[in-house]
Amino acid sequence: MQNKQDLPVLSQIKGVPSPSLVVFPERIRANIQLMIKIAGDVDRLRPHVKTHKMAEVVALQQEQGIQKFKCATLAEMRMLLGSQVKDILLAMQPVGPVIGSLVQLSKENPDTQFSTLVDNPQTLESIETLCHQSGANLGVYLDINCGMDRTGIVPGEAAKKLYQRIHQSESVILGGLHVYDGHIRDSNIKDRAAHCRSDWEAVDAFIDSLKQSALPIPNIVAGGSPTFPVHAQRENVVLSPGTSLLWDFGYGDAFPDLPFQHAAFLLTRVLSKPAKNLICLDLGHKSVAAEMPHPRVRLLGLEDAAFVSQSEEHLVIETEKAASLSVGDVIYGVPRHICPTVALHNKVAVVNDGKVTGYWTVVARDRILD
Repeated sequence: MQNKQDLPVLSQIKGVPSPSLVVFPERIRANIQLMIKIAGDVDRLRPHVKTHKMAEVVALQQEQGIQKFKCATLAEMRMLLGSQVKDILLAMQPVGPVIGSLVQLSKENPDTQFSTLVDNPQTLESIETLCHQSGANLGVYLDINCGMDRTGIVPGEAAKKLYQRIHQSESVILGGLHVYDGHIRDSNIKDRAAHCRSDWEAVDAFIDSLKQSALPIPNIVAGGSPTFPVHAQRENVVLSPGTSLLWDFGYGDAFPDLPFQHAAFLLTRVLSKPAKNLICLDLGHKSVAAEMPHPRVRLLGLEDAAFVSQSEEHLVIETEKAASLSVGDVIYGVPRHICPTVALHNKVAVVNDGKVTGYWTVVARDRILD
């Protein structure tokens, strides 16, 4: 549950339209510092940018020494390139025309190390062909399926054969192993750590097999926000938290051992009072991620609210506090799932010292960037 320290401090919000997403740079900085503390070394971090999709948040991380990043789309990759990032991992196996665009970016920017993932020989062959034709300098990681069953290849002989093929390729550079375990969501840290260690046993055996065959392992990129503190205890593993930069109440409730601060809030206003104890807010599907069950947003000060209905532009709640609210009143909320919520907003209001001082563009929410 929320407490008083979660309430944002704002003194000038009259000019901020609703619904809006409001971010607090000082809270983001604090979250970055905590990420570094958990990692133990800033060089061990390769944060994911899919949560925020903003160049300004990348800059806040660069200020604290983070130099390499992970992304999910070409738009995010282009944003990182525009931020002068020199080591970018596209952690989404490229398919279709994305392969050609990725190879072309690598060719046009030889001073930046671009890498991506593969989990099958066909994709590797497509990448190799274009890299050979263009002379691009592209790194390739083997994507390992450690139990999530979404992407990746299960550790074993087929995976070893594919890894060896990447290593022997004359057209791509061996990046190492990518191991994402987003399926590990145990709330208790001891259970989560045990689950993580159990699923990692097959990865350890695979690593031993590679070493026995004298195959190099340049890098191992592992985990997301819930498990990166566990992976931080391993040697020679690079960590990839993402949600921890902005945080949300979904992760906050699920993982109480991770004391990250809510750094992004939804600003909504009372739109109507259609009946007794009913309040309609201008916070519909288009403003907050709707793939989760209600409550999709935790309304600060209205924790008793029952969610009646939600449509594209409207959210109707029932609360005994309705009588104390007027049409036009501002209410703040923390989304359950921040990543897709950010992607619904083209700009976010930025608060410094309690005042909105400007706006940041969520530039990589677009799928295609020039």
